[in-house]
Amino acid sequence: MVLFSLLPSPPQFFTHFVQLAVSLFHSKTQIRKQLLARRRSPYSYDINQHTGFFPPEPLPKLPPSYEIWEQALRDANGNLSLGEDESEDALERRPYGLEWRARIQEWPVLDTAPLHKNPRLAQRAHLVLAWLVSFYVHSIPPTTSTANISSGSDSEDRAEPLRVPKSLAVPLMQVSRHLGLAPVLTFADTVLWNWELIHPSRPLSPDNIRFVNTFSGTDDEKNFYYASALAELRGVEILRIIDDFNNLPIGSDLASTTKVSRDLHRLAGIIEDITEIITSVRSACDPHVFYWDIRPWFEGSDAKGPGGPGWIYEGVDEAENLDLSGPSAGQSSVMHALDIFLNIDHKLQERRYPAPSPENKRADHGFMERMRRYMPGQHREFLNVLSTSRSIRQLAQSTPALRDAYDTAVTALKRLRDTHIRIACLYVVTMSRSTPGSRGGCPAAAMIERLHANRLAGKGPVRGTGGNELSILLKAGRDATRRAVLKPSSS
Repeated sequence: MVLFSLLPSPPQFFTHFVQLAVSLFHSKTQIRKQLLARRRSPYSYDINQHTGFFPPEPLPKLPPSYEIWEQALRDANGNLSLGEDESEDALERRPYGLEWRARIQEWPVLDTAPLHKNPRLAQRAHLVLAWLVSFYVHSIPPTTSTANISSGSDSEDRAEPLRVPKSLAVPLMQVSRHLGLAPVLTFADTVLWNWELIHPSRPLSPDNIRFVNTFSGTDDEKNFYYASALAELRGVEILRIIDDFNNLPIGSDLASTTKVSRDLHRLAGIIEDITEIITSVRSACDPHVFYWDIRPWFEGSDAKGPGGPGWIYEGVDEAENLDLSGPSAGQSSVMHALDIFLNIDHKLQERRYPAPSPENKRADHGFMERMRRYMPGQHREFLNVLSTSRSIRQLAQSTPALRDAYDTAVTALKRLRDTHIRIACLYVVTMSRSTPGSRGGCPAAAMIERLHANRLAGKGPVRGTGGNELSILLKAGRDATRRAVLKPSSS
């Protein structure tokens, strides 16, 4: 408009010409910006070239003014028990848990803004506060009405929501908004950020990492996190393959086709390695310990389904609308990047063979997209950009020499999801029919009766920590992967 005002009564055609030129200039500028964004290396999204979605070094401890948070987390580790646990050992810990929660209720509300200038301190604040929230909520002994609702009782009583005090809720909400992830315990808090180096003088590697915070105090829990970490670290090479593909010159020359084919076969090998890592958890984490002593701590506000009590964050506006599901393997950014790269259609938006089953259609098609809200914001931004990048599936469809290589990678991913289903069946579905009797201490009869009522499969669907019907969700993901195969006979 300033340009036009300087021209004394220009002819109408000249005005239109200038407007068109300005419009074209802005359009080209926008396109150039979009292309530059797509060409950005994944390592500009808080992704490290050597450690992937892990930070290259352990997170630093918070400054002294936030020491009450750090100390409370140290005090909680190994000293609190699940509220529903009525074993002798757990009952002995209850007075300490009551005292620990009372101290938190009396805390001042600390402002996290001073931490926002340092991304690692902000991440540390989220980790500490999210762990404290889970320790706080899950160490509260259930009321009678809570037990009735969880067990599917016909009682008209409705449990009061579990209230998270504002001393935890408000700062967790602040730092979560800054980081762009959910204000609850996430995969990042339990795996990506929850570690230290065994030998501080050496870099992060599978042989130089150990996990710090645990709910149960068991080696099983540490081993569970370790298996997840191994899969993530193995996935660093997946990011390199994706980056190489997106930086190839557009075209189907022999050199490019050969490299893409070779990388797809290499990708299949990496996926097979991750499958072996997932399988190895069986020897390191006992299913019974996982189901009864570890998994309950992961459950989020909606874990018990629509009839559950839910959580309320005191001092937070619209607290009932927050993303408060628990940590899940579905929040692994590496697996999301792999799905996007291979163009796995979890939302059933494309017509592929075989057609979705009625069970597939009943699954939560938005689950994977929703899980991205539980990732650090920069990682989610990377996935969003990746989803707009060139499609390797389309290239394979139009390049016969790539079809077998693409199908090999997709089939490897399908086998990984088959393995995940078997592991989930063993660790969750089968264990939901077991009793907590092999826990440390001697469980009271009332505990066994209540936990049976809460968790027996016959009382409702077996749910993931976020409240989804587990078997339907996992099978839908597996079937969506199978439908990406270009040659059905190879599936």
